[in-house]
Amino acid sequence: MQAIKQGFAGPSMALSLNRALGIAQSSIPPQYTSQINMGDVTTSEPSLLHLAGGTVRGTIEEHGVRRFLNIPYAAAPVGPNRFAEPAPPAAWEGERDGTKFGPTAPQRPYDSELGKLLNSDGIPGEDILSVNIWTPASAHKRPVAFWIHGGALERGSSAQPVYDGAAFARDGIVFVSINYRLGAEGFSILEGAPTNLGLHDCVAALKWVTREISAAGGDASRITVFGESAGGALVGGLLALPEARPMIANAIIQSGPLEAQPQRKAARVTRALARILKTPATREAWCGLTQEDLVGARRTQAIGTTAMSTVPGFVLTVDDQLPVSPHKKLCDPATDKDIPLLIGSTTDEYRLFLTPEQLAKIGWAAYTAARWFLWCPYSATLALWRNFPGASYGEILGQMLTEHVFRLPAVRVAEANPTTTWMYEFAWNSPVRDLRAAHALEIGFAFDNLNTHEALNLAGKDAPQHLADEMHAVWIRFMKTGKPGWEAYGAEKNVRVFNNESSTQPLPRADIIAGMGFKP
Repeated sequence: MQAIKQGFAGPSMALSLNRALGIAQSSIPPQYTSQINMGDVTTSEPSLLHLAGGTVRGTIEEHGVRRFLNIPYAAAPVGPNRFAEPAPPAAWEGERDGTKFGPTAPQRPYDSELGKLLNSDGIPGEDILSVNIWTPASAHKRPVAFWIHGGALERGSSAQPVYDGAAFARDGIVFVSINYRLGAEGFSILEGAPTNLGLHDCVAALKWVTREISAAGGDASRITVFGESAGGALVGGLLALPEARPMIANAIIQSGPLEAQPQRKAARVTRALARILKTPATREAWCGLTQEDLVGARRTQAIGTTAMSTVPGFVLTVDDQLPVSPHKKLCDPATDKDIPLLIGSTTDEYRLFLTPEQLAKIGWAAYTAARWFLWCPYSATLALWRNFPGASYGEILGQMLTEHVFRLPAVRVAEANPTTTWMYEFAWNSPVRDLRAAHALEIGFAFDNLNTHEALNLAGKDAPQHLADEMHAVWIRFMKTGKPGWEAYGAEKNVRVFNNESSTQPLPRADIIAGMGFKP
């Protein structure tokens, strides 16, 4: 049952419950007409971005949005940089091609039914530690959005079409997305190697953006970090890191588990991989393995697993640099309350991970085992059945995990920071595969990218554009002002419920949270 909880705290964290129950003035070549004047940018095809490391040639899109892809924020994590803290990138001469996405972290595709809904196609290559920038046609001191993708800390990339940042730039935001090390390369616990390397990649990228984003018209003092699932967990990690927190003006956590594990517990997946690879769990030994060896071993781990018998997932770990788990740090009365936070989840997170057929196979025994494993009190189970009348054992088990992993931590954070936290719940029901309001469904709405392949897979072709307009406007407003447009959580326990007709209401299903031993 521990594997079920760890896996569920993972996809987009998209782990299947199948596995989880200063712009510088410069000389511009005459063939280009891009001009840079006092931080305002007027461009025509193609477009140039002048950075400390060199010049990047990008493209101009609709609404005059300028796009620059595959810019290194750190050196390739290979050779002496493998299983090591991110190292500074090398400068380049001439113009760097910023018209195509760069390499992505090695990963294996999503399995079976989940693979039909979520994309995890990779781009081969070594220089995976890169950022992508979308910036308005005329940009000077604009707010900055810093996006961290999800994928259970072992899948996903910034190149996924649903993460295209053009709509943010269209609406006056300088949008940045990043890649970071995934899986065994980014979150193993090895003797002789730092832990949480993927998180420290995010820190390195955030530092790079703080130094360089003025060249793209961004204001380094107005950075909103945001992410979904594993990306949301990494946002929580950044907020808990003393070196990262001062660089953050606002934060958005979408369906992000917030708990970092003690090292021995977090190392379970590393120990299991070491047994399959027949090598010690040391940096020296693993540097002798190829990336394909590690991805293949992870694939071997998953063979024969079921919804109720899974392998451990990758997680953040408590270490010297992250001495306190984010779920504790964000609730600590001693933590500064100066960073506005927008945090929420979807109503039916679990339905991305289990098909209706798999839910139907979960009976009383699995439901009871999960209840005892999660220490879910009888009062909480009564509240679950009361709030979801007619649900099956599988659906109640899935909802129990949804509440435990995603919603309860968010409520705790809101209760600890009631005047600087805004809560939301995404409740619109997708017509696809009875997903209802499943995990990751809200991304296409928040990004205003409902026509992308991934959004269509999850929401169908008739998803309400007015809801995307509303949610995207909320994200934009929060990035610009630190307020989303409704009252903070406060004593009234305000939650914005996004649906065909959205409304702000007191915390939904508060009796379930209270039944779990936390009285909101």
